[in-house]
Amino acid sequence: MSDILASVRSGFDALDLDPGLRAVAESNLERWLTEPAFAAYVPALEDLVEREQFAELFDAFWQVLPFGTGGRRGPVGVGPNRFNPWTLGTSVQGHAELLRETHPGEDVSVVVAFDVREFQDRRGIFGTSRSNPLLGLTSRELARQAACVYVANGVKVSMPDPDGDMFLATPELSLTIRRLGAHGGLNVSASHNHPDDNGGKVYNHHGGQDVPPHDEILARRVESMQAPRTVPWDEALAEGRVEFLDPADRSHYLAVVRRLALAPECRAGPIVFTNLHGVGLGSVLPVLEDEGFDVHLVPSQAALDGGFPGVAHLAPNPEVPTCYGPGEAVADACGADLILATDPDADRIGAEVRDAEGRWHFLPGNELLCLALRFVLSRRRDTARLPADAYVLTTIVTSRLLGTIARSYGCTVIDDLCVGFKYMADVVARLETSGSWRHLRAQPASLVFAGEEAHGLMLTPAIREKDAAAAALVLAELHAVCRAEGRTLLDELDAIHARFGYVANRLVNTVMTGSAGRQRMTAIQQSLRRDPPVEVDGRRVVALHDLADTAGWRGPLLSSTDFANRNVLVFEFGGGRRLVVRPSGTEPKNKLYVEVPAATPVEDLSADELAAQRERCDAEADALGRAFQRLMLARVGLDLPDFAQAVSALVPLDRRLEFARRDVPVLEQRARQGEDLGPWVRQVFGDVDERGLFAPGVGAWLASAGLPAPVEQAVRVAFQLPASAGD
Repeated sequence: MSDILASVRSGFDALDLDPGLRAVAESNLERWLTEPAFAAYVPALEDLVEREQFAELFDAFWQVLPFGTGGRRGPVGVGPNRFNPWTLGTSVQGHAELLRETHPGEDVSVVVAFDVREFQDRRGIFGTSRSNPLLGLTSRELARQAACVYVANGVKVSMPDPDGDMFLATPELSLTIRRLGAHGGLNVSASHNHPDDNGGKVYNHHGGQDVPPHDEILARRVESMQAPRTVPWDEALAEGRVEFLDPADRSHYLAVVRRLALAPECRAGPIVFTNLHGVGLGSVLPVLEDEGFDVHLVPSQAALDGGFPGVAHLAPNPEVPTCYGPGEAVADACGADLILATDPDADRIGAEVRDAEGRWHFLPGNELLCLALRFVLSRRRDTARLPADAYVLTTIVTSRLLGTIARSYGCTVIDDLCVGFKYMADVVARLETSGSWRHLRAQPASLVFAGEEAHGLMLTPAIREKDAAAAALVLAELHAVCRAEGRTLLDELDAIHARFGYVANRLVNTVMTGSAGRQRMTAIQQSLRRDPPVEVDGRRVVALHDLADTAGWRGPLLSSTDFANRNVLVFEFGGGRRLVVRPSGTEPKNKLYVEVPAATPVEDLSADELAAQRERCDAEADALGRAFQRLMLARVGLDLPDFAQAVSALVPLDRRLEFARRDVPVLEQRARQGEDLGPWVRQVFGDVDERGLFAPGVGAWLASAGLPAPVEQAVRVAFQLPASAGD
């Protein structure tokens, strides 16, 4: 092992590393190379060293994977900063110990769920010459290992049979915890992340997740764990401490969701549904079919496959428009005007709708929420099902248009919650125990809507999570009602904007990976706090709200987890314009949320006036987002040209910078020299799927590059871009 460690140290010498973090990485690496518990990983580590993958080794060992927003999530791999049986096992060990301590004398129980993921090393981190126990590792096998840890610590487990074909969607897990009276739960899933990722998300007895300061207690306990206690699977079964759920248990969840139906008389017209290879096949699909909808699946995306082979760019996320291509073909064949999509754990919903001219339109999360909210409120009001103390919950980053709509129906609105449904679930739990939360006085059951811009909504306090099945039912019903009236969802959206005023909302993601990415995000927030900009894109900043400000109404910080969730800055620009910046709690992303409303809502706005309003607000929101991203990156010494900003947000920042600094100059040189670009483009940008991520950036560069027409056309062909307008 000394030779391997010497090679690692030599490799680290060539990297620009923080000395303290390097020392941690080397110490952790030595432990994984020498302790018997990690012996199975040694061949894979030797392979990484032999192939000189020192940057990967450093990133995998410089820290222990943080216990973030209710759990751990990240790339599957070898090392403490990767998701693997050790990082999951220590999470479960800490959770089990805490449950036993906080419920002394009780027969403690949890519900364990899992999704379809299977680690296939699609990122190509590992070689093929050495054994690797992670290859082929599935969420169901990780859930089995988690159950063994729970049982070893005296905790009873209810779960789907890992050898069966049943899965629990995330909202179904929430309901099952409450129905069984369990003390908590665990979901082995990485939601909508890359297929090489996985995670473990911990739930409390309410079916939600702990909020500060309680989540800090669990996080610190988990981080102190060195090794999990476990028993063999056969022994866990023999002890009778693992109980398998069966399809009959699912009937409770399906019944709860179906009771949310608001327009049972409207079911006409086909709908296309894609589960993006995830567990929505067992939750969303039966709800829609049992409610009488004519549902058509997308065959290429229907199989329960953790590699997500039918999804473009390996992004099984209904927030990403490229997911919908195969669904459009199915819809064209069956005459459907609506496509619904869910992520692998079936808590997020996404949709595309066809307009009167037959063109497909992707509906961003805020627009989906506005459509669903107006429909729920109007239907419940018209059927005398809108409580006098009805309330609506949204987050600080969600469009303020939701609050405007909800207040017009007499609802009490809380629209400044921190990001995450755990905060919405906590409001409901507080109402259960005290009957109030801040200025809200309501019965818990009077919740009519909770939603956040990341394509999530909650329609009943019985389920303390975002729920794609409930969302799909509401959108399908609204679509059917509009269809019966000769309208589309786009027409309904226009009606909402004409009544309440148009609001442009934009999300600008900047993926920043590894320790360098984390340091950049930290430095950006610190810089913006210390020296906030006075203007952005020519617009003066009129106010700055720091959610971590202890002098504000949110009060003192309750814990380090509280700071992580309140690490949010809100810049106001006047006229309702604002920009919110925060680092993601579950992904290596810096997020900008831009909002530009029309100056004044105008009752019965004409179609032309609305179109002009939309065009102006959209352009302003786009420009403000681009300008702030440039300003933000400049704070850490980086310059991302406009054309590189056009590259898909799925591409990490370092790769986008490389695209601007290295690839584009070489591309231009080769194109001007008349070379066949095909081989080089395939080598640098990969297959057609990967190339598509960079194509918008290439198109933006061509718009200002001033290349001769034949040269420009050669580039367009290589990236499968349409011909320029002048051709």
